[in-house]
Amino acid sequence: MSKPKIRFNGYIDDWEQRKLGEITERVTRKNQDLESELPLTISAQHGLIDQNEFFDKRVASKDVSGYYLIWNGEFAYNKSTSSDAPWGAVKRLDRYEKGVLSTLYIVFRIIDERETDSDYIVTYYDTCLWHKGVQAIAAEGARNHGLLNITPSDFFGTTLMLPQDIDEQNRIGKYFKTLDHLITLHQRKCEETKKLKKYMLQKMFPQNGMNVPKIRFDGFTDPWEQRKVSELFKVTRGYVLAATMTAAAKTDEAPYPVYSSQTKDNGLMGYYKDYLYEDAITWTTDGANAGTVNYRAGKFYCTNVCGVLLSKEVEANQMIAEAINKVSKGYVSYVGNPKLMNNVMADIEIQIPTQAEEREQLSQLFVNLDHFIILHQRKLEKLQKIKKSMLEKMFA
Repeated sequence: MSKPKIRFNGYIDDWEQRKLGEITERVTRKNQDLESELPLTISAQHGLIDQNEFFDKRVASKDVSGYYLIWNGEFAYNKSTSSDAPWGAVKRLDRYEKGVLSTLYIVFRIIDERETDSDYIVTYYDTCLWHKGVQAIAAEGARNHGLLNITPSDFFGTTLMLPQDIDEQNRIGKYFKTLDHLITLHQRKCEETKKLKKYMLQKMFPQNGMNVPKIRFDGFTDPWEQRKVSELFKVTRGYVLAATMTAAAKTDEAPYPVYSSQTKDNGLMGYYKDYLYEDAITWTTDGANAGTVNYRAGKFYCTNVCGVLLSKEVEANQMIAEAINKVSKGYVSYVGNPKLMNNVMADIEIQIPTQAEEREQLSQLFVNLDHFIILHQRKLEKLQKIKKSMLEKMFA
């Protein structure tokens, strides 16, 4: 690669190939004075991160005086392989001022940031271009413990491509740094909204044998009642789908979503010309997702791996779907293929408010929370696709 497919305007010079050891230097300072006791690990998704946060426990030794001390802005190479990082991962320390790393890592820093842009290096190691060089020096393959057989001297002998103009490096680095910031923002908002939903499910539903929740909307004081699903709904099931179903996007000829909880994207399989149900609760009857419950608003078609609850005494809504989902997994049979059949679902007991207005207000709350989760998830996926596409084109 001497020139990428896409460049910022004004840059025409060929890119140059440089050895990593020409633009960076190894860092081997030890944490002898215990300047930091923050043990770090490298995640392909999250970069250099606190072990306690990533693993939910400490993996490092109690005595970290023999570990490498790494400062903010310095880089580390984790030789450990995974499905997300088949040749390991190179990340810069951005989250913390300093931390400590096992000596199994290779730590390094840029020699002169007037000639090599740090954000550009971060971006370069987000591509797959460096994998070929690492693969060549790890010819013996990975050891049993998952660490590649790569020496520091061999690693610093690998090459990477850089624009000769530091300004072009700066612009590339800044562009992808902005994208990464937006990706992180939507990841965080998505995770925060999921945590908020989990909290509200705990506080706005009765817990531990109680018949009133800890948090309620104003004006509601009556105790909740315990009812069987079959008392509230007609319990039925979807049907085998005709072969004319389309997996394409919604069209005038195929306007109705088809759900099967055996698929991703909330069970959406595609679209069909007819519908079976409207505003109903579904659950997965068979397979790994057995017992997963969803509320489906509007008209839809449901395949035969979905059970369906049709409104009878009460209106189906998101609140009741959440109430069932809180307990349904406990009724799944794991003898052979996991199953939650209609007769078992019919006998499940749940707690619900006696007043329809309270049920509707709770439903709307959870509908809104799910909407925000989906919104941020879609924006996140869109930004990730943009980043992947631009990495391929700007480093092709």
